[in-house]
Amino acid sequence: MMVGHRRLGIWLLWGLVILMVVSIVAGIMVGPVMIPMRSVVASLLNVSDDNVSAIHRIIVRQIRLPRVLLGLLVGSALAVSGAAMQGVFRNPLASPYILGLASGASAGAAVAILFASGSLFFLPFGAFVGAAVAALAVFRMARGSDGRTSILTLILAGVAIGALFSALTSFLLFLSSGGERLSDVLFWIMGGLGRASWTSVALLSPVVAVGIAAILYFSRDLNALALGEEGAHHIGVNPETLYRWLLVLTTVLTASAVAMAGTIGFIGLVIPHVMRLLIGPDHRRLIPASALVGGCFLIWSDMAARTVLAPAELPVGVITAFFGAPFFLYLLKTRGASL
Repeated sequence: MMVGHRRLGIWLLWGLVILMVVSIVAGIMVGPVMIPMRSVVASLLNVSDDNVSAIHRIIVRQIRLPRVLLGLLVGSALAVSGAAMQGVFRNPLASPYILGLASGASAGAAVAILFASGSLFFLPFGAFVGAAVAALAVFRMARGSDGRTSILTLILAGVAIGALFSALTSFLLFLSSGGERLSDVLFWIMGGLGRASWTSVALLSPVVAVGIAAILYFSRDLNALALGEEGAHHIGVNPETLYRWLLVLTTVLTASAVAMAGTIGFIGLVIPHVMRLLIGPDHRRLIPASALVGGCFLIWSDMAARTVLAPAELPVGVITAFFGAPFFLYLLKTRGASL
């Protein structure tokens, strides 16, 4: 029976890899300018073909491919962070933004856009610094005099710090003179992949790869944590140390993703929960499956954002919220009493 489950898990992961490849190709093809499959393949493989226009090659290599890859990275980072958070808090409503990271990043991005022209460097840097400051404040407040971290205090501190940074963002928007910069801040807060470039992909790739690998390393400990703190301690897992490592890793992953794409909600809530229902609670399979599905989900959401009101582009956070909010309400309705 165990061998059968293992083979099923392997086949499932291979199926998700195929889904990822299909999603990448579809993400390159679909947009305001539809690109034929032949042009996509020739551009990606750098094959000479007289039937492939130079414009299509430029769109594929310089615009669509980095955008799709950034969506894959951001979606994977948020989904894996959500899986880790739900394992730490042992609650299906936990998400990467529970510590006020999104609000901190939004405040940092607003500062960068309004006072540093939102350049390619200052915007993600400002967003990352804002998220890091929010996370440090939450950790500091949740740390007791005995050196232990209270999970309940951590959540409450995250709510308070998030509200504080949201108020700061609103104040900055009030002080702005409106116009293009104000619209840039609002569009960024709602999330989007419109600023994707090869530089952003290169910066985010190692962070996401190392972060997901590190969380996967702790997958057995996360499984043990499902027994409760006392049960985990009895089988050799130190819950306090595990909390600290996972919270740091999820903070870095989430802050990096938000810094590159803005606040894209519900991926870290919906995807790991759905995958847990489909493949079970074993984090050794749940984490890689969440990474693949989270990346694919954001790619397809971004395709919808580009095409629903073409040639205008919706913030991708609107699309993810459209699917995620009803699912969140469904969780509250069906499992509210047990949460």
